[in-house]
This record gives sequence, C-alpha cells and structure tokens, in this order.
Amino acid sequence: MNILCGYNVNIDSVYRISGAEISELLSAFDRTEILEKIENPPGKILSESDFAAGLAYCMKNGCGAEWLVFEQDVFEFLKNRYFDKSLVRMGGNAGIMANVLSELGASRVVPNVAVPSKTQLSLFSEKAVYFPDAPLQTEENPEEEPGNNTFSSSPSSFSNQDPIHFVFDFSEGETFSLYGTEVRAPRENRFIATCDHLNFRLFTSPAFESYALKHAGEMDGALISGFHLLLETYPDGSTYKEVLENSFAQLKAWKAGNENLRFHLEFGHFASREIANAVFLKFAGTSYSIGMNEDELAMLHNLHGIPAEGILRMEAEAVGMAACKLASRHELGKLFIHTREFVLVAFKPDSGNSGGSEISDEGEISGKWEYRKSPALLKAAKKNLEAIGFGLRCAGAYAASGKLEGREFVEKEASKLQESLFGRQQLQLFLEAFGGETCGQGAFALMEGYIICILPTLLCKSPLTTVGLGDTLTAGTFLRGLELDVQS
Repeated sequence: MNILCGYNVNIDSVYRISGAEISELLSAFDRTEILEKIENPPGKILSESDFAAGLAYCMKNGCGAEWLVFEQDVFEFLKNRYFDKSLVRMGGNAGIMANVLSELGASRVVPNVAVPSKTQLSLFSEKAVYFPDAPLQTEENPEEEPGNNTFSSSPSSFSNQDPIHFVFDFSEGETFSLYGTEVRAPRENRFIATCDHLNFRLFTSPAFESYALKHAGEMDGALISGFHLLLETYPDGSTYKEVLENSFAQLKAWKAGNENLRFHLEFGHFASREIANAVFLKFAGTSYSIGMNEDELAMLHNLHGIPAEGILRMEAEAVGMAACKLASRHELGKLFIHTREFVLVAFKPDSGNSGGSEISDEGEISGKWEYRKSPALLKAAKKNLEAIGFGLRCAGAYAASGKLEGREFVEKEASKLQESLFGRQQLQLFLEAFGGETCGQGAFALMEGYIICILPTLLCKSPLTTVGLGDTLTAGTFLRGLELDVQS
C-alpha cells in the first residue's frame, strides 16, 4: 500500500521537570509579574517569564496546556536549557502515523516534512518512508526559508528552525516554591511550549506537494491530520479559514488525479469549538473517513445533538448515537471513534468505502432487525472489526513495548494483553441499546442506514508509553482496511 501522510511532522523534546527546577526557574523572574501571569495566563509565549508562568500555572492546577512560542530568543532559551537533556522523539500525528505504517509493512509512505533537518529525518522509520526530492534543511543555513506560507511576529523570524514541541511532564505530588509558598501538583500532567509556526498553518513542502500531485494515481490512501493546530487568527491578519480552503483545494486536486484515493482525516484536541466545527463540516462530505476520540466527539455536540456527559463517560450508547447522528446528518461515509476502553465505528454500507458496497436495498439497511443476519451486512461488519482489531493490537503492543517491529512482533506482544473489562461491559450495553449482534470479539448493530461496530480495547497494566497510541491505532486500522478492501 502506498500512503501519503500530512500535515504535521515535528520534533518532540520531552523533559520531566522537578519541583526544585521550577523553583530555581521562577527565582530568576519578578515575583509580581509571575503571579499576575499565573492569575491571568497569557496563553502564548512572548518572553521567558511567560514560559515560567505557564509551567507554574499548569503544575499548580494539575492541568495541561500548549502555548505557542512567538520569539526567537525564547526558542533559543528553551533549546539551550532543555533540549540536550530531553528525550527526543518523533512528534506530530503525521510523523507518528508515517512511522507506524512503515513498520507495519506499507510499500511506500510519503510524509510531509516542513523542515527536513538532519534531526527531523533521523526520527523516521527506514523501512518504507520516502522523502521526495527533499533538500536537507541544515542549521548552517538559517536564512533559507522552507516556503512562502510562513509567518513571523518579529524581524527575526524563526519559522525555518526545526519545529520543536518542548514537552514538560510533571508528576503528581511534585512540590515547588512559589516565592515562599509551597505548591503541590494535584495530578500528573504536562505543559508544552511549541515552537512550530509552519505546522500551525498546515504548511506543505514543495517537494511533498509536487509528488502528491504527480503520483496521486499510484497512491492507495492518505492520512491527513494537524487541523487542531490551527489558530483563529495569525499575526499577518489571516485566519484559519484561508488555511482550510487551501487544504481543501489541495485534497480535491489529489482526488482529481485518483478518484479511488481514500482520505482519512484525524481530529485532535481543538482549543476552539469554532475551528473544530469548521473542519468537520468542510471535510465530512469528501473524506473517506474521519477519526476522533470521545473528547472531540463531545465537543461537536451541537452538530449531533447528544449530550456530552454520556460521551465523556464513554457510555457506548451515547457514543454510538452521537457517532451515527453526526455521520448521517453530514453525509459522512465512516466515523471512527477511539476511546481508552473501546473503539466504535459508524459507516454507511452502501457508500462504497466500507466493504459492504454490494448492499443497495434501502430496506436492508433501514434498521429492521429481520435483516441484521444478512450475509452482506455480516461481511461488512467482519471486515471493519478485523481492521479495528489489528489497529488495537498495534496500539497495545506499542504501549507495552514502546516500539513496533513488524506484524509478528505485534501479534506476540498483543497476545499478552488483557481486554478492557469496562469496554466489554459497554459492548453488552451496546447490544441491549441497539439490538445488535455479536461478531467475533466485537458486535454490530444497525441505525439510520448505518452499521455501528464496537470492539473493546487491549490494555497494558504498566505501559512504557502512552503517547501516540491513538495515532498508532488509526494508522494500523487504516492500513489493514485498505488491504482488506483490495482482497475483497
């Protein structure tokens, strides 16, 4: 399978910070200034004190946040102080999914790389990842701009620098001194200082854009992500709406070169409901599928009408109702919902993208229970559940081991994992709520012309990593789904 991956690829610099280090950091800044910024968080980083206040605010409240860094000198401060002693790993949905696809046996994976530096390229899998005519962007050429979709907040633009997300993890119970007052973190979380002005505009490298247009006919699928990074307004006065239009036109051009190209758009944690709604509404009618977690599904409650509370509690009935209504109201062929406890997919069996395109009789998909044992419906459900199951095994193996080393490795590691008990309970409630049928380890039901499938997740008692599990699940499921479609 040949797959394009856009848009967001970056470097994660992960550092677990101690209370003593935060106390030392705060001591370098004016007390009144820091306390004011903790009381009224600026939400962005224009100075070193903004960074210190944001970190202290998150640790004090046990909350997570991601603030964009707008100044070169702050970027240099963070890099010089933390980068060399941090864990450097692949970041960005597109980058993580590209590596997963490569390790799982895709034939060619072509990622969009905003800044193809030595550090960034070194984080990619060497098995199937292909960089089309990518000139190496080195730190020795700081004046070279990677493209014309950049923006700067000062004459000393640093949009050509490595896109680095400085991730500061802190532990529950960690204490620090806030100018004489002891503060204890109520829970574990993280503060992210992001120096990444290209991905916030969904920048596409000229090499990737040219390759995608020329070779669209050779590609089987495209995984698209990064829309959650969009800003409502940018320093140059433009808005996310222009970025969405450019992306939409780009995907339409790829589709024009290959009408069978399957697009999957993966959501993320949107800071703005307005942008989340706009992204979904813009792409629902043209995407092969859209994926999100329960938080993101709850954020779209104004589009599906199901109260957020049940969705956030991961109640299968609420998640299933919301997914089905969201897909049906906006003519989406497939909606993929991944939670910690179970995965649920709602797809239209006559949309030509579900493995059930041979089902054309509207009566057969109307939800009448006498048709739920239809061989065609069962075939479509089995195919989707098989793809989901593979994705879940990939995510479970990665959580348990911190790596993916081919399919035999995945199956071996996944066999050691336990099924989510809560997910199994929700599957039983799903069967009762929707009058569904069991199918292997999962189940399916019919609602409003859609098939809904559910499968419990695989959990690891002591995971080595929890970062990138959703991307691993999504990439594994997408790849297996493409393979099964070819086989049928």
